[in-house]
Amino acid sequence: MRLSRRGLILGGSAMLAGCASASATPPLTTAQTLSPVAPPQVGLPTIQTASLTPPPLDPRGHVRKELMERAMTALDTHHRHLPLRDRMYLVDFKKFSGEERLYEVDLVAGEVKVLRTCHGRGSDPSHSGYAQRFSNTPDSNMSSVGAYATAGANWGRQQGPNVLLDGLEYTNDKARERAIIIHGADYADPDFLAREGKLGRSYGCFSVAHTDLPALRERMGEGRLLFAAA
Repeated sequence: MRLSRRGLILGGSAMLAGCASASATPPLTTAQTLSPVAPPQVGLPTIQTASLTPPPLDPRGHVRKELMERAMTALDTHHRHLPLRDRMYLVDFKKFSGEERLYEVDLVAGEVKVLRTCHGRGSDPSHSGYAQRFSNTPDSNMSSVGAYATAGANWGRQQGPNVLLDGLEYTNDKARERAIIIHGADYADPDFLAREGKLGRSYGCFSVAHTDLPALRERMGEGRLLFAAA
């Protein structure tokens, strides 16, 4: 994470110049001695060291500590696939589906925005609201955990606007094959949550509310980390 640093500009000191007298002065004899004249004292500015302390990450404590630490490790491990390091996205599958468990982490300002997202029906066959099983197998309808790289905005015939994902680990490297994406869904909307007390289930995608998708689609872009864990 790169932070801008500001330096202080050190101003130069002014020098005082004396004027030479135009009148002649008598020559000095060997008996005469000259008293040393101290140079004028010119005030110099005090040199200060500028330091910029990064703001605290997640000051409100939205993200589980272990999840944040694992995501930061993944950010470094997969740095070649993640050139954009201003923001990252985390999903905490330990939490109930009705809770806010999708986090947009601003790695520069430290702030965290919270949203909701669904898990796969294969991960929660009894529809308890908790994801219990995870898989990278096609047609399993389960969510996959691990580090993903956002691969840009897309449009599909079935789901419409979405964000593509590339899995970076053995736990999710079939994401493209399985069409695991971020898209809007009626079963992720607030009125569904109010009616059912939990979100619906996807086929493994990170479904979000229709109202949340446009900003996510724009801000996720291509080359940022999405890290999902349970």
